[in-house]
Amino acid sequence: MVTKQLNGSRDDADLRRADSLAREIFSDVANKWALLIIEALGEGTLRFTELRNEVEGVSHKMLTQNLRMLERNGLVDRVVHPTVPPRVEYSLTEPGQALRKTVDVMCDWTHRHLRHIEVSRQRFDA
Repeated sequence: MVTKQLNGSRDDADLRRADSLAREIFSDVANKWALLIIEALGEGTLRFTELRNEVEGVSHKMLTQNLRMLERNGLVDRVVHPTVPPRVEYSLTEPGQALRKTVDVMCDWTHRHLRHIEVSRQRFDA
């Protein structure tokens, strides 16, 4: 996995620039599985199977990939307990909790405007 390196310029934080580090991070976290994982982990620490049960429809592969990406970006902590078999738990870091607040706002927006969107889709598809 290749990552852009932070060079200290303001361009690193410019989402409009294709080569910005901010756009890479945004691309990582702004997908449906990452957002749903963040929302689920906002309720507390979960094991892999518990998390998979919370995020209906996610495959084992997609959950694994997204958890690794979120851990790589410092949004999720992964703790392995030395038991047989190993017990692995996932939780949000402080930046992950901060991002969850934004995810909550997006969820609230969806609930508030769901009916309007449904009507618009029906009209468009007619």
